[in-house]
Amino acid sequence: MASDALVATVVLLSVAASFPCLVYGAWIMLDAEAVTWSVLIYHLKFILVGLTLTTVPLLAWMLPRLLEQLGGFAAAHAFFGLQAYAFLAFGLTGIVRVFRAKYEHGLYSDYDEDVLLDEIGDENMRFWRRRIRIGVFGYTACWIVAFLTGVARYVSLYVHF
Repeated sequence: MASDALVATVVLLSVAASFPCLVYGAWIMLDAEAVTWSVLIYHLKFILVGLTLTTVPLLAWMLPRLLEQLGGFAAAHAFFGLQAYAFLAFGLTGIVRVFRAKYEHGLYSDYDEDVLLDEIGDENMRFWRRRIRIGVFGYTACWIVAFLTGVARYVSLYVHF
């Protein structure tokens, strides 16, 4: 059986590797002049890899051990990690609406730059797009704090000077 220190190191490396995937996935969307279906799929490949590298260690190793070690950095780490996933869920409610509206209007296959997102779908498109932005920025901010508290916890438990 692998030691806690070894598993913690693998978890730390996995979660750390997720951040570049998430940042690059976001950059794809920010840099695209037109968000076509192929741009969306390319973006999602990186986002899903980043979320997998974070979520699998969370579900397989962190969550089962949470109650036995809840205090100090572990509590802060769990709180901000939970907030990150709450922001992600909040943003997903907007993503689903925008995706559906763009899909229904064929904007992934026949991109028309004269069609504004705010003009398609329901009358609340600005609201849904704002939800996405809040969700993404909230997730990122809470993820960074959770990551830093996790690193501090890792150093305090497994790095001996």
